[in-house]
Amino acid sequence: MAKKSVWSDNRFWQRSAAWITGFASILLIWLTFDTIPQITMGNDADLQSGVTKRVPGPTVINYKITYEMDKKRGHEIPVIGEKEKFFGRDDWSEEEAAALLHLGKLGSQAKNCMNCHTLLGNGAYYAPDLTKSWLDPAWQANGSMQAMTGKSTKEEAMAEFLQHPSQYPTHARMMPNLGITAEEAKGLVAFLKHMSSIDTNGFPRNFGKIQGAVNGK
Repeated sequence: MAKKSVWSDNRFWQRSAAWITGFASILLIWLTFDTIPQITMGNDADLQSGVTKRVPGPTVINYKITYEMDKKRGHEIPVIGEKEKFFGRDDWSEEEAAALLHLGKLGSQAKNCMNCHTLLGNGAYYAPDLTKSWLDPAWQANGSMQAMTGKSTKEEAMAEFLQHPSQYPTHARMMPNLGITAEEAKGLVAFLKHMSSIDTNGFPRNFGKIQGAVNGK
């Protein structure tokens, strides 16, 4: 009787499938437990004590955020610096900041921003990626967008643009007027600032090559 090849043995494939499924299940469980602390939002105490979280707490809106090269990791990372005013304040409480971010997140969903933009890798590429838009030098002091809106701060310029985009043509693909209110605009800007503080492992790629984006210049 001819010796049966292991490759044609059903028991070999059944056992292999069982081992692979078991290993994959254990790996998935481990990755889940490893990921949870990575994506869990920090809090105000972390920020005040200088503890770096991949997803900082809501009160990060009270701090200056820059984008700097990390030579060890080989890409740029957001760096949280000293206090800076956000809509005239640098003392937003955790509850106030969380409510503002919640309003901004709901606004981004209600206005269907991802129909044109990309946020944290989700959405479309019809319009600019918003993941690090807070760090875009166009909104900085002396930047083209801040100058165009006539506002004296980055957050006021962004809020003004969101409320009246048709007044400030920036691209061939113009943003439509979505009827965003002043309060909704403030929430959206807070949401964008918080999103820029999230360590996304260098995503979106090449954003740091924008002139002035790195180091917040």
